Amino acid sequence: MKINFIDLQAQYKEYKSEIDSEVLEVFASAQFIGGEKLNSLEKNLAAYTGAKHAIGCSSGTDALLLALMALDIGAGDEVITTPFTFIATAEVIALLGAKSVFVDINEDNYNIDASKIQAAITAKTKAIIPVSLYGQCADMDEINAIAKKHNITVIEDACQSFGATYNGKKSCNLSTIACTSFFPSKPLGAYGDGGAIFTSDDELAAKMRMLLNHGQNERYKHKYIGINGRLDAVQAAILGVKLKHFENEVKLREEIGSRYSDLLEDAAVTTPKIKEANKSVYAQYSIRVKDREAMVAKLSALGVPTAVHYPLPLHLQEAFAYLGYKEGDFPISELVSKEIMSLPMSAYLSEAEQDFVVHAIKG
Repeated sequence: MKINFIDLQAQYKEYKSEIDSEVLEVFASAQFIGGEKLNSLEKNLAAYTGAKHAIGCSSGTDALLLALMALDIGAGDEVITTPFTFIATAEVIALLGAKSVFVDINEDNYNIDASKIQAAITAKTKAIIPVSLYGQCADMDEINAIAKKHNITVIEDACQSFGATYNGKKSCNLSTIACTSFFPSKPLGAYGDGGAIFTSDDELAAKMRMLLNHGQNERYKHKYIGINGRLDAVQAAILGVKLKHFENEVKLREEIGSRYSDLLEDAAVTTPKIKEANKSVYAQYSIRVKDREAMVAKLSALGVPTAVHYPLPLHLQEAFAYLGYKEGDFPISELVSKEIMSLPMSAYLSEAEQDFVVHAIKG
């Protein structure tokens, strides 16, 4: 059986007529930057999450960068985050000259361990970036409480969790600022790069809108040093169509994720643990196995694709050697990075495909 790791073609076929029509409207209008498609998407994204403002931008990475820029974070500042995430989370901190301060993760859900954040706070700490990894939100109530006590801003890295819920609230409306990615493989994906920033703070929203457009408050009048971080109208049109169907896809992803866990209950693997008050969007369905290389090889031989998110924690990456961390500093992140692997996952994964994957794992 040939199985796609993520089946984007099946999704396109499902919405083809709507997507083609919307994209052709953009071509006919020749309004490729900004305009009605972007305005409509932003309005609907805000309504979906409950945040007051949703601001489309060029990528999840730029969303994180713009959030930090809006807070005037730079040289001499510290930002607390997790070492077990994609490099973009800490990369943007470094690009602004600030310092990443890493805190280890929980072994149950792979998100930052909120109980360890307090010890990492110093007079230089300006922000905390918890990552809602694999589609499940971090422990945002605890993190927000710590941040409030120290007058620190929380930025939720929701690049993998758009559509998830935490204590009944949507991801991207759980902190002062939230950032998400619309990379094609994400639960809500564009057909190219894209992202969005969310906030209910009017001043921050206005500033981030200027920052993503070269710091302009009006044409050729620049209040800030900014970037070119705009989301184009073609991607906005595509995302607008997908957002109409997104809640149904979230439901399907949740059902598929739960079914995986049920089917793998008696297998020699560790399945995701979803907290009772949470709903995961399963951006990835990731299991842990003791001999990952052997499992990957076995599945590959049977035509089952896999991926590893992530094989080396950030504190052990060459790019962050200057921070002075060493092996053993974050033992849970290091352990999980050696065992984690992701299985085929999308809203269009059939039960037959899922059964084949599970049978291959069980051998």
